[in-house]
Amino acid sequence: MDSIGRNAVVIGGSIGGLLAARVLADRYEQVTVIDRDALPEDAVDRKGVPQGGHAHALLITGRMKLEALFPGLTNELIAGGAVRFDPGRDLLFHQMGAPRVAYTSGKLGISLSRAFLEHTVRRGVAALPNVEIRDGLTADGLTGSTGRVTGVELDDGTTLPADLVVDASGRSAGRADRWLEAFGCPAPPVGTVKIDVGYTTRMLRRRPGDRMLDDALLYLMAAVPPHDKRAAAVFAVEGGRWMVTLGGWHRSHAPVDPQGFDKFAAELPSPHVAELLERCEPLSDGDARKFTYPQARRRYFEYLAQPPAGYVAIGDAICSFNPLYGQGMTVAALEALALGRSLDRCRSASSAMARRYYRSAAKAIATPWQMATGGDFAYPETVGRKPFGADVINRYARQVMLASHVSVPAHRALLEMQHLLAPPSSILHPMTVVRSLLAARCSPARR
Repeated sequence: MDSIGRNAVVIGGSIGGLLAARVLADRYEQVTVIDRDALPEDAVDRKGVPQGGHAHALLITGRMKLEALFPGLTNELIAGGAVRFDPGRDLLFHQMGAPRVAYTSGKLGISLSRAFLEHTVRRGVAALPNVEIRDGLTADGLTGSTGRVTGVELDDGTTLPADLVVDASGRSAGRADRWLEAFGCPAPPVGTVKIDVGYTTRMLRRRPGDRMLDDALLYLMAAVPPHDKRAAAVFAVEGGRWMVTLGGWHRSHAPVDPQGFDKFAAELPSPHVAELLERCEPLSDGDARKFTYPQARRRYFEYLAQPPAGYVAIGDAICSFNPLYGQGMTVAALEALALGRSLDRCRSASSAMARRYYRSAAKAIATPWQMATGGDFAYPETVGRKPFGADVINRYARQVMLASHVSVPAHRALLEMQHLLAPPSSILHPMTVVRSLLAARCSPARR
């Protein structure tokens, strides 16, 4: 493919920035990724990703999109220790008071730590001949004139010229609004949903072949709103480890001290987490760590009539989701692919290209945002703009969840929707509605 321009600069070397760099490498002569962290040479957590040491879900759609960007990545991750699983059979999902019925979906999932995934993707990006990753550098501003960005000012006083700047600086990207306003570019409207999510994670030693109760490799427990706000996740990850994350919405956070953490697990409505904590040895580096997330935030760039040329945002810089839903990395992959398509169509980093990209990214964001915020508003404490029809949808979704305790078709419909393999409207198919309403009556949670 012919180059669109000479230089592209990506602010932020996390998952979203790395995926953007991979897409830009096919379209620009030189791509430079900058990050303020000292990037580690191994797969370890880093300061710039405060949520990195907690459970992360790579949805099936996300794995497939990453594989399209990095052919062979799935096998490389599995060879490095990532745990392969069938999301219908090996993942025990305890929801609405009972587990979903198990079935063989035939779909391939991989379970791994965020640090391992980011390290492997970064290594793949760094191997590209026209990409340079520079750490220990902080973006201090943008250069340009009215309506156009032409580069990035660094904190060391130097400037990186760029035909396109991709802002992957995460939730801190709001500072770019001030930079852009300095030369006539309006900030996008912002929507927030206050959820007061917090969770705590511990690492346990996992013996070869070890599984949880009910033969599970992964375990998820979702709260039963409106009164129960707790959540739990246990993932088998690389390095012979169990990653145990406990927490919830609206201050239902798990304590950091071992006794409080164990007590939180013991009071969950199923014994799976408590049993694992009792029989597995904590790792020496497994001191509990906590992460809090006050609110989900979406910046509506697609509403800008004339977005600046030479600049786009990606990942959490556009939309940061409630992390309990595990959607962020998958959406970042969808946005990176949307950026590539928009550049191919417009053949320049023009304002028209940015407008096309933001509209395409908004389509990728719409479904997971609706799913996450709709679920968040099952709690009366949630503050923000409630999606239209959320109450009605939540009441019906509850019936499908109850049906999934006994019905494979209901479980399949939920699984494909949550992994972004099918739109939410798929659970509204007339046959699914009838089957779900009938099967929900037989759920053990009814008793």
